[in-house]
Amino acid sequence: MANLVRTNVDNEMVKAVAAVVLKGHWDNLLKPKMGSFVTSTTISQALLHISQNYFSLSWSFFQWAESVPSYKHSLQSSWTMIYILTKKKHFKTAQDMLQKVAVKDFLSSPTVLNALVRSNLNNDVNSHLLSWLVIFYANSKLLYDAIQVFEHMRVCKLMPHAHACTTLLNSLVKDGLTDTLWKIYKKMQKIGVVPNIYIYNVLMHACCKSGDVERAEDLLREMEFKATFPDLYTYNTLISLYCKKGMHYEALCVQDRMERAGVCHDIVTYNSLIYSYCREGRMREAMRLFKEIKDATANLVTYTTLIDGYCRANSITEALRLRDAMEAKGLYPGVVTYNSILRKFCEQGQMKDANILLNEMNEKKVVPDNVTCNTLINGYCKIGDMKSALKVKNKMLEGGLKPDRFTYNAMIHGFCKVKDTDGAKEVLFDMVRIGLSPSYCSYSWLVDAYCHLNDEVAVVSLPDEFTRRGYLVDVSFYRAIIRRLCKRGKIDGAEKVFHIMQTKGVLGDSLIYATLAYAYFKVGKVDVASGLLDNMYRRRLMITLKMYKSFNASYSDENTLLDMFWNNMVQRGLISRTVYDDIQQLKILY
Repeated sequence: MANLVRTNVDNEMVKAVAAVVLKGHWDNLLKPKMGSFVTSTTISQALLHISQNYFSLSWSFFQWAESVPSYKHSLQSSWTMIYILTKKKHFKTAQDMLQKVAVKDFLSSPTVLNALVRSNLNNDVNSHLLSWLVIFYANSKLLYDAIQVFEHMRVCKLMPHAHACTTLLNSLVKDGLTDTLWKIYKKMQKIGVVPNIYIYNVLMHACCKSGDVERAEDLLREMEFKATFPDLYTYNTLISLYCKKGMHYEALCVQDRMERAGVCHDIVTYNSLIYSYCREGRMREAMRLFKEIKDATANLVTYTTLIDGYCRANSITEALRLRDAMEAKGLYPGVVTYNSILRKFCEQGQMKDANILLNEMNEKKVVPDNVTCNTLINGYCKIGDMKSALKVKNKMLEGGLKPDRFTYNAMIHGFCKVKDTDGAKEVLFDMVRIGLSPSYCSYSWLVDAYCHLNDEVAVVSLPDEFTRRGYLVDVSFYRAIIRRLCKRGKIDGAEKVFHIMQTKGVLGDSLIYATLAYAYFKVGKVDVASGLLDNMYRRRLMITLKMYKSFNASYSDENTLLDMFWNNMVQRGLISRTVYDDIQQLKILY
C-alpha cells in the first residue's frame, strides 16, 4: 500500500475499503490494482466508518494493517485509531498507543496539534487525548512540550483534566520553576479549571519550596472559601513551611487546627515540629513532644533530627545516648545520623573520637558521603593537621566522590592557618582547574596569610601567576583581592592590583571602586576618594541594595564614617534615593 497523503478523500474508495474489511477479504487491499489507491487518509476514514457499528473489527483491521511489511500507519491514521479507542472508552489501550506515537512524532508542535484536533471535532475526546499528552510529557520531564500542549488546549477552549493540571504543576515544582507554575495556574483558573485538593496540595508544596508563607496562607483561605477541606498533606506542608521559617507558634496553631478538623497527625507532622524545636535549641520541648508521639511511630528521621539537635546544643552525650536507644528499637543510623555526630566531634577537635566513629560506620557498612569527608577534612584543617586532611581527600577520590567547593575552601583555610601559602595556592589553582569558582573567602584567607608573613609582593603578583598557568583572571578575582587588602589597610597593595587589573583590560565594578574610595576616605585622602567616585559616576556604576549589605557587613564597626561616605555617594548620584530609602527603612544602614 502506498503511504501518500491526499487532501480530498474519495468517498467511494472509503466505502470500497470498508466493504472489503467487512467481508473479511483484507488481502485484496494488498493487490496492486486496489492497493495503489488506498492512502493513509482512506484508511483513517474507513476506520471511522467501520467503528460506528463494528468497533472490534476496526481495531483488528488497524492491527492487521500495522503488521503488513510494506505499510506503515501515518500519524493521521494512528491518531484516528487513538480517537476511536478513546471514544469507545478503551482508555488504557488508547493511552499506551498515544505514548508510543508521542515518542516517535513531534506532537507538541502547534501546527501538528491543530491538524490533529481539527481532524476529529469531538471536544470531550480531544480533551482526553491532549490531557494524556500533557501528563506524558510532564512525566517524561519534557516540560516545554507539556506547556505547549496545555497552551494549545487553552487556545482551542479544551478543558484539561484535573489530573493533567496536577501533573504539570507538580513537574514545575520539582524543577524549581515556581514563577512559571503560578502563571500556568492563573491560566488554568481563567479557562475554568476548578482546583481540587491535589492541585491545592501541589501549590502548597510550591509555597513550601520557595518559602512563601504569605501565598500559602492565601491559598488556605482560598480553599476555605471554595469549601475544599485541607487534608493531612496540606496541614503537614504548611507546618513544615512554618517550621522552616522559624515560625513555631504558627506551626502549633496549624497543629491545633488540624486536631479540631479531625485530621490525625502522622510521623511527618511530629518530625516537622520536633525539627522546629531542635532548630531553636529547645531540646527539652523537642523531647517532650517526642515522648508524646501517638498514633505514629518514630522513624529514622525523628531520631536523626533529635541527635542533630543535641549535637548543635553541645550535648554530645545525649546524642550518643539517643543513638543507642534508636538501635535498641531496631532503627540503625544512616550516613546523615553519623554525619551529625561526626561534625560535633570535629568541631570540638576530638579527631580520635571522630575516627572511632568512622570505623564504626565501616563495620556497619554505612558508606561515607561528601558531607562525611568534608567534615573530616575541615576538622583536620582546624587543628592544622594538613597531612591527615590530604589523606581524607585522596580516599574521597578513591571512593568515587568528587571534592566540592567546601572541600577546597576548607583546605585553603587549613594551609593558610599553618602559614603554608604555597600549599594554599596549589589548592586554589587545583580548584580553578576543575572548574570551581573560588569565593571571596578563598582569596581573603590567602591574602591574610601573605600579610601575616609581610609578603605583600606575593599578593600583587597573584594575577600574573594565574595568567602564567593559563587561567582566566576575571573581575571577581580582583574584587576579592582589592576588598581584602583594603580591609587590612593595605591600600598601596590594593592600588597596585587595581592598576594591574586596568592594564589587563578588566573593568572594575561598583564594589571595587566603592571599596577603594572608602579606604582612601577612611585615611583622610578625600581627593583620591573623590577621583574614584567621579570615575564611578562617569561609568554610571551604581550601588545596589546587595552591595550596601555586603559593605556594611564588612565595616559594621564604623557606622558614623559609613554614614558620611554613603551620604557623599547619594549627593553624587551614585545611589538612587529609592535604594537609600529602602536601606534606611530596613535598618540595614547601621
